Amino acid sequence: MQKYVLSELDSGERVISERVPGVRSVALGFWIGAGARDETDAKAGVSHFIEHLLFKGSRSYTAQQIAEIFDGLGGELNAATSREHTMVYARVPDAYVQTALDVMTDMVFAPAFSDLDSERAVVLEEIAMYEDTPQELVHDLFSEAVFGRHALGRPVIGTADVISTVTKRVLSTYHRQTYAGGNVVIAAAGNLEHNKLVRMLQRAQSQQRPPAGGPRVRRPLVKAPPPGLVFAKKDTEQYHVCVGAPGIARSDRRRFAASILDSILGGSASSRLFQEIREKRGMAYSVYSYASQYTDTGLVGVYIGTREENLLPCLEITAEQLADIAAGNLKANEIARAKENLKGRIMLSMESTSNRMSRLGKSLVTDTELLSFERIIAEIERVEADEVSELAGLLFAPERLSVAGIGPSERVFRAAVRRINPSVLARAA
Repeated sequence: MQKYVLSELDSGERVISERVPGVRSVALGFWIGAGARDETDAKAGVSHFIEHLLFKGSRSYTAQQIAEIFDGLGGELNAATSREHTMVYARVPDAYVQTALDVMTDMVFAPAFSDLDSERAVVLEEIAMYEDTPQELVHDLFSEAVFGRHALGRPVIGTADVISTVTKRVLSTYHRQTYAGGNVVIAAAGNLEHNKLVRMLQRAQSQQRPPAGGPRVRRPLVKAPPPGLVFAKKDTEQYHVCVGAPGIARSDRRRFAASILDSILGGSASSRLFQEIREKRGMAYSVYSYASQYTDTGLVGVYIGTREENLLPCLEITAEQLADIAAGNLKANEIARAKENLKGRIMLSMESTSNRMSRLGKSLVTDTELLSFERIIAEIERVEADEVSELAGLLFAPERLSVAGIGPSERVFRAAVRRINPSVLARAA
């Protein structure tokens, strides 16, 4: 049974930790409740840009010192930005937790925002890299197709126009507003005691306290826009296509059925799409389904990368399999295998202190109920086949499907899309 401890610092941050016996490492994460969906159009990409700049030096440490300290600890230090949060995380030997916290606290709460132009150039290169990687770029186009002009439809990485012109003042103001104590969660897992962790944090914050402020309240997505179609013409060997629709929120009780649906549809090597499209017919190297869950909505999708002659057959197979699952044609061994797959992946992931820390931090920063492993397993076991079929029929109903693609011919792409959702073509026209 997982045992975690939760407390709150005087500065407003929530601290959550779990002791993992038998390891000599500690995973640490500073979770900030602000991501791409919290930005305006004029600040698109600022959350991600700030994440980069945290490593470029702080009040007490230069960028080189930060790198040298963690290299000297034999530790790992990294960061990530999503649509709803930013995370700075590390894993270090248990003897060096105080040192890691001292540096991370200064990075997170007192960045110098130095070397702005050089890091601006790095992010612009990152944006250019995405533009040259169609199998990645198509996912951003897909979010735009599903969510339209809502902030969830914008790429997390931002736009070149904003990154090229954003000022240090704008970055500092946004940082002060979002990196406030009440909007930050500090999570840890590994060989440590919670009370000792709190004392270490208090010692680190004696030098640098976070700005005052409570958790941000984000405006919910009341209603998703109608399905959309987005295509980018590019001289590629393959067509890269995403098909899907708005999903369910991370607090939705149907999320366990959604995970089983994903595993059966395209989320595993034995899944229907992987077997039918890749293994039996050899029409794609990469084909999979996926699901993202946000505070108030979600995203479900299928990705296929294939050559022109296979595009229409691949989408036809996708439509057929979605209809078959929605019609209730699920075999008992499919459900059983999907359940065991989920349970096994959860158990294996919990052998990592980093995964345990991420589970704690993400649950708390997103205000999602933190279920015990036993409860999660019970919820997975409780899912019935008819729940999976009903959810497939609801989420992947043809009239709900948005489509995004990258390839050499929009005419070919549109002809294939007609098999998935003809109405989205009329709406796009």
